[in-house]
Amino acid sequence: MSTRVIAIGDIHGCARALAALVRAIAPGPQDTLVFLGDYIDRGPDSRDVLTQLLALRTQCQLVPLLGNHELMLLDALENPRVLWPWLEFGGDATLASYGGHLENIPLSHWRFLSECRRYYETATHFFVHANYAAELPLAEQPDYLLFWEHLHARLPGPHVSGKRAVVGHTSQKSGQVLDLGYLLCIDTYCYGGGWLTAWEVNSGQCWQADRAGQLRAG
Repeated sequence: MSTRVIAIGDIHGCARALAALVRAIAPGPQDTLVFLGDYIDRGPDSRDVLTQLLALRTQCQLVPLLGNHELMLLDALENPRVLWPWLEFGGDATLASYGGHLENIPLSHWRFLSECRRYYETATHFFVHANYAAELPLAEQPDYLLFWEHLHARLPGPHVSGKRAVVGHTSQKSGQVLDLGYLLCIDTYCYGGGWLTAWEVNSGQCWQADRAGQLRAG
């Protein structure tokens, strides 16, 4: 069986969409699934999303990236003063999925979030949550770009490495992947009525599911 590298966009608590994509992809031990961050907040079931991601570790090569929403939750754990800003930014939905208390979040979920990567790269592609500076190596990228800056605020050019970028974070409310040739944005607004997108970076095969778990071809 050939090796696949499949990127999956911002899930935002849409557990049914994630489950539907995993069933459609049917990942095996040779496959690498790169998740672009923002697993939690805004959508209905962040807890189940993290439970599914942990289970995927036994099926395939799992590469979870850190998103800005995970950063906010981890900050809220360390600093109670940022709890309310996180709750107002979609964290209330995450907290509700854990019964309303941070203390209900299992240690395995905290560990998963704390171990998420800043970026990932292959011989031909690199993966970040939000954005990048085209002239800087990945190891030197500032956190603000990697986790926070939207593409409509600053659209980068091709990266100095020559590799193709795969990003999330900037919601494509049309439900269509943004393909600039040198850059793909696969956050297709699942929690807001769009789709959760999975993209096999070598073949271009695409899977999409809505928050109810309904698939569409594309």
